[in-house]
Amino acid sequence: MRYLATYDVMESARNFNQWLGATASSFASYPVFAMMPNPALDWMAAWGQVTERTFQRMVAKPDWGIRTFTCEDGKDHLVEILPVVERPFADLIEFRVNGRKPMPRKVLLVAPMSGHYATLLRSTVKSLIVNCDVFVTDWHNARDIPVSAGKFDVEDYTQYLVDFMRELGPEIHVIAVCQPAPLTLAATAYLAELDPRAQPQTLTLIGGPIDPDAAATDVTDFGRRVTMGQLEEFAIQRVGFKYKGVGRLVYPGLMQLAGFMSMNADRHASAFNEQIMRVMRGEASDHDAHNRFYDEYLAVMDMTAEFYLSTVERIFKNREIARNEFVVNGHKVDIGKITDVAVKTVEGAKDDISAPGQCVAALDLCTGLPDSLKAHHVEPGAGHYGIFAGRSWRDNIRPLVIEFMDKNSRKSRSRKPANRNAAAG
Repeated sequence: MRYLATYDVMESARNFNQWLGATASSFASYPVFAMMPNPALDWMAAWGQVTERTFQRMVAKPDWGIRTFTCEDGKDHLVEILPVVERPFADLIEFRVNGRKPMPRKVLLVAPMSGHYATLLRSTVKSLIVNCDVFVTDWHNARDIPVSAGKFDVEDYTQYLVDFMRELGPEIHVIAVCQPAPLTLAATAYLAELDPRAQPQTLTLIGGPIDPDAAATDVTDFGRRVTMGQLEEFAIQRVGFKYKGVGRLVYPGLMQLAGFMSMNADRHASAFNEQIMRVMRGEASDHDAHNRFYDEYLAVMDMTAEFYLSTVERIFKNREIARNEFVVNGHKVDIGKITDVAVKTVEGAKDDISAPGQCVAALDLCTGLPDSLKAHHVEPGAGHYGIFAGRSWRDNIRPLVIEFMDKNSRKSRSRKPANRNAAAG
């Protein structure tokens, strides 16, 4: 599979489907057909419109779409997205609200690099920007990074997080969503031991695979079923000639998307069939619920092969974080060295990606942390997406996280019993 032509063939197939949709929509919408109305032509036009949009979105990075914010003065203030640190594989960006005084909380939101762009956390950012100064890790699409930039694996990822935390200073509160949770925990432990003055005030881990074996899901089972040789042979490709990263070995976003879709194939098929019928009846709009969700969900990015393979091998198969055996740049990270950073874990009761039990394992690894600085929450009825971007996040989880930050900031920290619910174990 590791041939330039293979990647280009996959891209050509995507491009062909986009063209097919555009052609069907144009043909069925030809003005002359208005003289003889035909439901089949109406359906073809709707199918073409939905199909073209679907395949077009797969190669376009979504816009953050956060342009203004209404402050306490009742006025809309412009929001600037500014780079704080620029690196080949990621930028640290700030959402700066012009004309607003500094907020009482400075938050680093660590976005996942698991096939989607950081814009997947758009609604999370919007909810935090209300009363926090927000910074986000904006990971780059590997296909756009020249081979000359070098490799990028889980150790490099962790070092990026260490550098970003150092840049922002010890007053920050860190929130890691899903995939980066174990590596953010490792980065915090790294700082706690080697540069304690740069460690954050609090760390919140949301739905992350700290211990993938704590509760099996389709994702963790897949990691167990296949060998590393099989993954490297069938999942890794070389970027084709169209992009700056030509020749770079990657795990293609389109392949990752196929895996995402197959996990809930019936639900996705039903959603697209319903959308076609809505377009046919004239009930759809450019920013309706379907398009808002799938414009983001279908926009995928490539990951470097070394990052994808090292994640599967070291985080899922060998469980180096769960066993406290993770090494960064030759230094063995000891999570037990975290003694002054309050840690909270959040899980969704119906999360089918990082099932309840996987994330809370972080608290047991923090052997040097007093119980008064540990907290855990399981959100009833919430799936994976809901715990950081849905109603469950807005109404229940976000207020708890903000309260946790305020309670455990170093200026107002109180030593109270752990905030564990019955599901914490």
